[in-house]
Amino acid sequence: MTFKAVLFDFSGTLFRVEDTESWLRAVLAETGHTLPEPELAEKARALEAVGALAGGARPVVPVPDRLRAVWEARDRGAEEHRAAFTGVSRQVPLPDPALHDALYDRHMLPAAWTPYPDAADVLGALRERGLAVGVVSNIGWDLRPVFREHGLDAHVGAYVLSYEHGVQKPDPRLFATACAELGVAPEDTLMVGDDRRADGGAAALGCAVRFVDPLPAADRPDGLRPVLDLVDPRG
Repeated sequence: MTFKAVLFDFSGTLFRVEDTESWLRAVLAETGHTLPEPELAEKARALEAVGALAGGARPVVPVPDRLRAVWEARDRGAEEHRAAFTGVSRQVPLPDPALHDALYDRHMLPAAWTPYPDAADVLGALRERGLAVGVVSNIGWDLRPVFREHGLDAHVGAYVLSYEHGVQKPDPRLFATACAELGVAPEDTLMVGDDRRADGGAAALGCAVRFVDPLPAADRPDGLRPVLDLVDPRG
């Protein structure tokens, strides 16, 4: 099949967020707080269990009823996103309550994200072959600075972010917006993501879909390269 555009998810697809312990350790250092190593590791495990790091592990303990509504709508707006993730984070006691907001702020920094090893090469190759590239993400903040800081922004023709449109994947409207911004038809578009439910929503619009595993960056050196085998350079 010949494609004219490829859409990518952000977290777990093109970039990987730092692990929870590194995240907590960085914020403690930035704010002048310290914890004994065993306690730091314990707090990191607890934060991971409640799903406090956006882009990290999903909660393995139930989201409290008082947060359930905002959690379900977390990617539809910036306020909802912050409220959801700081809300679940606050289930874990930390030395200073302000650390929960500091943790949220940290995860939006380019330093908290690492591109997958093959991301730059694959995005560059797609553009060289004449394909349009877009990013479609369920997110509550502007990820463009992450792409700029890591040198990938030049390859991206459109960013369609859920919080800017008030809808979140798998809603087909988000994928339709991306196709429209790139000037391509859904049937000429490939969506690449790591979430079968969210990213799989592109199929309802007529896009082809390819999934990758959201492994740590070092453990997935070439997971994106098969995308190049799926696109026709003559397209």
